[in-house]
Amino acid sequence: MGTGTSSGNGSKPVHELETVVIRFAGDSGDGMQLTGTQFTSESAIAGNDIATLPDFPAEIRAPAGTLAGVSGFQLNFSSHQVFTPGDRPDVLVAMNPAALAVNLADLVDGGSLIVDTDGFSKANLRKAGYEENPIDARGMADRYRLFRIPISKLTSDALKDLQLPTKTVSRCKNFFTLGLCSWLFSRPTDETVAWIKEKFRSAELIEANLRAFKAGWNYGETTEAFASRYAVGS
Repeated sequence: MGTGTSSGNGSKPVHELETVVIRFAGDSGDGMQLTGTQFTSESAIAGNDIATLPDFPAEIRAPAGTLAGVSGFQLNFSSHQVFTPGDRPDVLVAMNPAALAVNLADLVDGGSLIVDTDGFSKANLRKAGYEENPIDARGMADRYRLFRIPISKLTSDALKDLQLPTKTVSRCKNFFTLGLCSWLFSRPTDETVAWIKEKFRSAELIEANLRAFKAGWNYGETTEAFASRYAVGS
């Protein structure tokens, strides 16, 4: 529920909310558990009351891009006391078609749907059981606030001069996602920056993940796709 609007510290208006339920979903290798856990830490530092629900893949080592390999993390963060992780998410982040197929039915009507368009290849669509790209379906943009973002490409662009292996670059896209959602919900980021520096031993990985995180934050601030952002007070 919205409670007001302020100008915030950036260039876009900030809408005040009481409670938000967000769900991160992707392949088991997309780092959604890590993204959700760190977003939870940011929300706790912001003074929100929180409740979480990790959702692990149905099968161990399921083939990439399949329904059985979908991993998710749901967080309910609020300015007042909460007792459950929420029934249906207000925001769904889907990194591939399988994540969308498993979770879309739970997203509230009018909710925000953030998709990594790079993950919606023909091969991934087939693995998820789609004949056509669901984000192009008639009515999808009418029912939800749909944000089509080439997360994988934007992450690669941010890291292109580091000369890292393609697989390593791909693994950084969850930090782009974390940066974007941290911007979208006005989360404090100093702790995340410090956490990245502590978690990764390699200077290259620290630099790569920091770049991806900052690229996600900057994308939210500069893109025309998001006209505003949100804040959930303590």
